[in-house]
Amino acid sequence: MKKFVSLLLVMLLVLSLVSFASAEEKKKVGIAMPTQSLERWNRDGAYLKEQFEAAGYEAILCYSDNKNDQQVNDIDNLLSQGVDLLIICAIDGDGLNTVMDRAAEEGVPVISYDRLIGNDAVSYYVSFDNYTVGTLQGKFVESALDLANAGDKTYNIEFTAGDPADNNAGYFFNGAYDVLKGYIEAGTLKVVSGQTEFQQVATAQWSTDTALARAQNILASYYADGTVLDAWLCSNDSTAAGVAQAIESDYAGDNAVIVTGQDGDIANLRNIVDGKQTMTVYKNVANEATVTLEVAKGILSGAAIDESLIANFGGIECAFDTTSYFTSEGHFTPSFLLVPTVVTKDNLQYLVDTGLYQWDGEYLIAK
Repeated sequence: MKKFVSLLLVMLLVLSLVSFASAEEKKKVGIAMPTQSLERWNRDGAYLKEQFEAAGYEAILCYSDNKNDQQVNDIDNLLSQGVDLLIICAIDGDGLNTVMDRAAEEGVPVISYDRLIGNDAVSYYVSFDNYTVGTLQGKFVESALDLANAGDKTYNIEFTAGDPADNNAGYFFNGAYDVLKGYIEAGTLKVVSGQTEFQQVATAQWSTDTALARAQNILASYYADGTVLDAWLCSNDSTAAGVAQAIESDYAGDNAVIVTGQDGDIANLRNIVDGKQTMTVYKNVANEATVTLEVAKGILSGAAIDESLIANFGGIECAFDTTSYFTSEGHFTPSFLLVPTVVTKDNLQYLVDTGLYQWDGEYLIAK
């Protein structure tokens, strides 16, 4: 009996030591998101935390209220807590140099999430193909207006782009504008306000209210005389919400105006059903979190991070790119770029099929 008790005590001691070692070996991941004021980032943060914790990591999630100084402090705090890896969606891609330098000094790898950070401490970039997002918006307008067959007919269009501090905003705008600029130069498309430069149409912090105020001003200044507005190309859903509101309240025309967007925000999906917005470019952020997790696992385990990693993504369509994105001149960042999808009223079921949305009567809600 004594031998049995002694053996049991030894086994319990061994199990205790194994459990202690496992706890000691548990990796800690810091996740820094820009704000909770936009639906998009709440979803990203939740998916990332959920997936990392399910994979056995300790995940610390923080939001920085769209304030760069606060994000710097938040990341500093994450580093002080001894994180093994940082996942950062930057508020200002050029405003994090001090904490990025600290991460590099401490040997903490950084995954730049969705928005590229302009610092060489970034190890990898995980995002969607941002130029393609804009291209899809531009091609949608091109097809909806049948611009290739317009002949002498002309159409009027306006643009609303994103936050100048967001590296992605320029890619979105340029992707769309590059599709449409030939029609603008030919006179098939006319920008009545004359505002065609990114800085003229940019929207600080992707603010719905800022987009609304600018759209109201343009409508009052250039369309109050009955000039027809055919399309308004918006780079994302939060700005599209402001533009759609302005069109509803301040545009006197009775024609349906094409309004583009991006992200698949619930309010915008409702607007698509109601005909206030025409399309959105949907980016499956659960898939983006999955890809980020696999890249992080590779980094923390010392595995090779290259195109071969895509086999671990569970069939998620993604490209490995080493030439499109750079953090400084000549310093290209290895990037995993997911493929976005155009969603309109006709294919809303696609979102249900992802398992992330469900029908609530005639509208979609998140699960």
